[in-house]
Amino acid sequence: MRLPEVLWAVPLSVRLQSGTNRLFASVYDALDFLEHEWPIRHGQGYERAVTTCRGALNRSVPSAVAREAFIGACMEANMQTSGVAAHYHARSGPHGKPLA
Repeated sequence: MRLPEVLWAVPLSVRLQSGTNRLFASVYDALDFLEHEWPIRHGQGYERAVTTCRGALNRSVPSAVAREAFIGACMEANMQTSGVAAHYHARSGPHGKPLA
C-alpha cells in the first residue's frame, strides 16, 4: 500500500554524486530515494532522515522537519541542495524523476 503524499512547500533540487540534478517534491520522494537509491546507507544524517520522513508520512512529524533532515542527509553524503521555485514542480514526474 502506498503511503499518502505529503508535499513540501518548496521542492528541493539535489545534485547527485553523478553530477545530475534531481527534484524532490515530497516526503515520499525523499524516503523512496533514501531507501532504494541512497549511496551511503549509514550515518546520523541518513538515519534521522529516514526516521523523520517515515514520521511525516504517518503525520507524527511536520513535513518541514523531514525536509530539513533530508537536507542534512544530503549534506552528510556531499550532495548539494537548493530550493526550487514552485513553477518547476510541474516539470517533475513521479518520485522526483525528471520528465523526458
